[in-house]
Amino acid sequence: MRLEPITWERLTEAVADRVMVAKAEDGSPWLRVAVDGAPAAGTGSAAGAIAEALRLRGRSVLVVGTGGFLRPASLRYEFGREDPDTYYDGWFDTGALWREVFGPLEPGGSGRVLPDLWDPSTDRATRSPHRELAPGGVLVLHGPLLLGHWFPFDLTLHLRLSSDALRRRTDEAERWTLPAFERYEREVGPDAVAEVVVRADDPRRPAWNAPWEG
Repeated sequence: MRLEPITWERLTEAVADRVMVAKAEDGSPWLRVAVDGAPAAGTGSAAGAIAEALRLRGRSVLVVGTGGFLRPASLRYEFGREDPDTYYDGWFDTGALWREVFGPLEPGGSGRVLPDLWDPSTDRATRSPHRELAPGGVLVLHGPLLLGHWFPFDLTLHLRLSSDALRRRTDEAERWTLPAFERYEREVGPDAVAEVVVRADDPRRPAWNAPWEG
């Protein structure tokens, strides 16, 4: 894959411009954007920047992180606190994401999205109120391992880190998760699945696959 240098500012503007002219493939009045990548890649910052650019263009936006949709500790730690296969298959409550985030944004849905469900620090339900996204609004969902679940995204971004960069930028206490990302590369191939691929090894000098240029 050929990648071209770009700034984060230009990338954000390009993605926001693309969203402004996009239409949901299933006819939904809402658009759903994924910002996929390991925690070390900074998906939350990228999602926030895209959301702000869209708001400046007059769009209603809701940013949701998968960190608010973890499964209870009894399930996450069933096979130990540092099991990469459980991290890959069982940490994130994909059923709740389908039910509480994507379901309300289907054609004919209510638009009432639950922004988070579970607080890992207390291991209790957050009891957050639903947020209503107006028709024409945009969901920006960010977090790791997002692709490969058949989520109905209308635009997907993958923040790519080489194995060396991923290890270097991941906190030592979290490096037990690295085999899960190796498995993700093998089984899902996010570089091939995502519409926008951003190399973020050096956070000051990103590069992308320029899918809408040329």
